[in-house]
Amino acid sequence: MPVQPDGTLLYPVVGYLLLMGVIAAWSYGNTDSVDDFMLAGRGLGTVIIAGTLLATWMGSGSITGSTNSLAYSYGLWPAVLSGTSALVGIGVLWFLSSRIRGYDKYTIPEILGDGIGKEAKAIGLVTIAAAYVGIVSYQFTGFGFVLNVTTGIPVETGTLIGAALIIILATTGGLMSVAYTDAISALLMAVGLIVGLPFILSSAGGVETVTSNVSSSPFGSLTGLQFLGYWAPALLLILADQNMYQRIVAGGSNEETDHGIGIWFIGVAVTSTIIPVIAFAARSLFPDIEPGMAMIAMTTVIPTWIGGILLAAAAAFVITTGTSYLLSASTNISQDLYRGFINPDASDKQVFWMTRVTVVVLGAFAFMLGQYFPTILSLQMLAYTAYGATITPALFAVFLMRGHLTKLGGVSGMVAGFSATIIWSRVLAKPFDLNAVIVSAPIAAIVIIAVSLVTRSTQSQAVASGQD
Repeated sequence: MPVQPDGTLLYPVVGYLLLMGVIAAWSYGNTDSVDDFMLAGRGLGTVIIAGTLLATWMGSGSITGSTNSLAYSYGLWPAVLSGTSALVGIGVLWFLSSRIRGYDKYTIPEILGDGIGKEAKAIGLVTIAAAYVGIVSYQFTGFGFVLNVTTGIPVETGTLIGAALIIILATTGGLMSVAYTDAISALLMAVGLIVGLPFILSSAGGVETVTSNVSSSPFGSLTGLQFLGYWAPALLLILADQNMYQRIVAGGSNEETDHGIGIWFIGVAVTSTIIPVIAFAARSLFPDIEPGMAMIAMTTVIPTWIGGILLAAAAAFVITTGTSYLLSASTNISQDLYRGFINPDASDKQVFWMTRVTVVVLGAFAFMLGQYFPTILSLQMLAYTAYGATITPALFAVFLMRGHLTKLGGVSGMVAGFSATIIWSRVLAKPFDLNAVIVSAPIAAIVIIAVSLVTRSTQSQAVASGQD
């Protein structure tokens, strides 16, 4: 059956958006420096850290893409299993959290610049900004889905409204406003998913009806390699996600940060299990909808009060994730490009206002980009893979290859990873229907190690020759 818009679901969404506006206005008045705007004054407590990490990671990628779209398109098991990639990544970040805080940097390119060189910093800032613009673009679309379900307006119109709202919120209070609204959003989503699941299963015919359609294969209709192509990009992104690093650095203390990451792990485990179940159940009621609409469509067939809570939380996740990634991409331009290369003597106030101007410019570009991809999942996979193949191997080489990593090795690996992603995805159009990460991430890692070994050996021989 087609999705029937339910205007009553709009009330909790509007109510929560008004609350977000109040928090943004409060944050605007309490944001006076670059540190406040980018890292919330480095004073976030355990609950706020957990909430902002959960809300930022889940966002439209989980609610409309990722596990949601995979469950609707390929089956329940591959969607549930794909959620484990984030859990692995969170575990690694948990282990590395004190080291990440010790770097005391605003951005990932700053770490790459210190560990590899200015060339790596330049490649990193361009890649991260481009990938994050892609991620922001499908947050706009996710909000368009919410407005379509509640008001019946076309998704395209709702997407434009979402773009304007996210740009405005990102321009106001920075991470200070995003972090606090994230915490509330995470609580609402957890309550909505847990309470709403029984109603959704009942609407779809009960547990037995839903589970009777579950494939016995752990990968559903996907092959093992195809599944890996969906599983790996999320892992590679989260391991080097600038947003997560900024939130880890923004914690008030190491202890509060570690506790917050622990709660984040539990939250992702719960939400990434329930969302696929809801999306899979949607196949029996809405067999012909856009896969990204699956979970949102199910809010129309359950009691309005719980559907409203779930939809308000979904809208909040979409908005806060959009503002977070837009703010982070803008930080790369203002902090790494403007202050790092164009105007090294720029004051904090100049960087502060450059960030706000860049938010508007990148937001407009993100909206235009979203019009060229057929599905949220396709754009999500390209953005995740471009980031994961270019940034993650190089960043972990900085962490793990101290004394062995060379500038040429790091830079060559970054170029190889990005080039392989674009060639495989756009030029060759995904041979064998495999996502580019299967090829590009291993290539990047191999090039970094091989070139570093060769150039380090050459350097050592040159030194020895000079001593002779």
